[in-house]
Amino acid sequence: MVTCDIPRIETERLILRPMRMEDWPAYETMLGSSRSVHMGGPFDTIGAWGMFCNDAAQWCLLRHGALMIDVKSIGVCVGQVGINYGPLFPEHELGWLLYPDAEGKGFAREAAIAMRKWAFDVRGLTTLVSYIDPDNVRSIRLAERLGATLDRDARGYHSGDLVYRHPK
Repeated sequence: MVTCDIPRIETERLILRPMRMEDWPAYETMLGSSRSVHMGGPFDTIGAWGMFCNDAAQWCLLRHGALMIDVKSIGVCVGQVGINYGPLFPEHELGWLLYPDAEGKGFAREAAIAMRKWAFDVRGLTTLVSYIDPDNVRSIRLAERLGATLDRDARGYHSGDLVYRHPK
C-alpha cells in the first residue's frame, strides 16, 4: 500500500513543507541554470521535471523525500532540503539546494539540521551521508559546519563524489 505522510517541520526562521505546483517555476529555473552543475545539470525541462517528481514521489514510496524551505518572516520559498534514496543512491542522502538570493544567510544549515534531526529521530534512519561534487566548495563547507566528516571508503552517487557522513 502506498501512503504519503509528508511532515511539516518548523525551525526558528523556517518552515519546511511539502512541495506544491507553484514551486515548479523557481525549481525549473534553478535546475536549468549553471548553478545546478554540481548536481549533474544544467537540466532541460524534462530532466528538471523528472527530478521534481522524484523529490515528491519518494514520500509515498520510501517515507522520505524533499521539503521546500519557506522563510517565515517573508513567506517566500528559498530552496529545498531532503532525504534521497532508492535504487540510484548507495545510502540515504541529506541534500539541499538554495536559490541564488538566499545564499549566505544560514537557511541551508538551519534546514539541513532540522531535516537531519527528523531523519534520525522520527524516520529512524541510522546513517546519513551527503554526496558532494569535489568542486562544490560551498556545500563541502556546509557539510563540515554540520559536523559531517569525509568518508573516503564510502561509495558516492556519482563517480568522484565526496561522501560526507553525518553524526547522529
